[in-house]
Amino acid sequence: MKILLIRFSSIGDIVLTTPVIRCIKRQMDDDVELHVLTKDKFASLSHNNPYVDKTFEYNGSIREVIKELKKEEYDYIVDLQKNNRSKRVCFALGCEHHSFHKLDFKKMLLTTFKINKLPDIHIVDRYFEAVEPLDIKNDGRGLEFYISETNMMQEPDLPEEFRNGFYAVAVGGSYDTKVMPAEKVIEVIEKLDEPVILLGGPGDMKRAKVIADAVGENVWNPVGLLNLEQSASIIKMSKAVLTGDTGMMHIAAAFNKPMVSVWGNTVPEFGMYQYYPKGSENKLNIMEIKGLRCRPCSKLGYKKCPKGHFKCMTNINTDEIVSLLKAE
Repeated sequence: MKILLIRFSSIGDIVLTTPVIRCIKRQMDDDVELHVLTKDKFASLSHNNPYVDKTFEYNGSIREVIKELKKEEYDYIVDLQKNNRSKRVCFALGCEHHSFHKLDFKKMLLTTFKINKLPDIHIVDRYFEAVEPLDIKNDGRGLEFYISETNMMQEPDLPEEFRNGFYAVAVGGSYDTKVMPAEKVIEVIEKLDEPVILLGGPGDMKRAKVIADAVGENVWNPVGLLNLEQSASIIKMSKAVLTGDTGMMHIAAAFNKPMVSVWGNTVPEFGMYQYYPKGSENKLNIMEIKGLRCRPCSKLGYKKCPKGHFKCMTNINTDEIVSLLKAE
């Protein structure tokens, strides 16, 4: 049987598909060839996954990739993107395809009217709706993230003072309203009084510099210098992780790392909080300001707080974050 799984983006969402990929391959034994269709900038996530037999990269021209996909003659499509583009692929290939409930209307009710009708179910478990006709079951082993040998960092790659243990702090995010303000991160690091490595992409370099300059020698700041897999290596080596609602949160969960996730304009009720293997739920530490009438204001995020006060982040208790991190 030949199966195509579609998930175009983004980092965290793709990591969240790994239980479905693993379970398809392991539960169907040698009777399945599994391909993945994703955006080219995220293709390494599939290339490194031993359960993926072939990766198709989408880089703007869906028409061209459809031509290539038609040659494969798929038996089944697992659509974990479920947007107009993925539906176009399913229609063009003409084989049996299934997806999952995105719950967009119920998310709108919560963000707009603060009416919560969302089911208490993680998106990973909703993803498995798309493979129910194949009788594929969730094995409870959690997420996975694979690092190529080329990008695998080891302790000798770290500055000497960080080789005996450190905390990893993800300072960035796709939307500013999902990111802890620099002054809050500085408070946490000063109270930890232990080595901390900052993580983030090129767009986070300014914020990271502010943090590193304020804290001093207890911090190593390679933000913008490491690629995704190298940053994942740092997470894998860390004692515990502090992150917002970002891809780094899901990568940390894939390594079964203790962490504190800090939530701003989004809420865990959307079903995309850290997803651990069964038996590791005690590592699920979520920090959020409950009871704010304006929260959640979006299922994604904004460049800045629509209300101007950003209380969902500025009111976060850094003492509690430090306590949770040190407990790990």
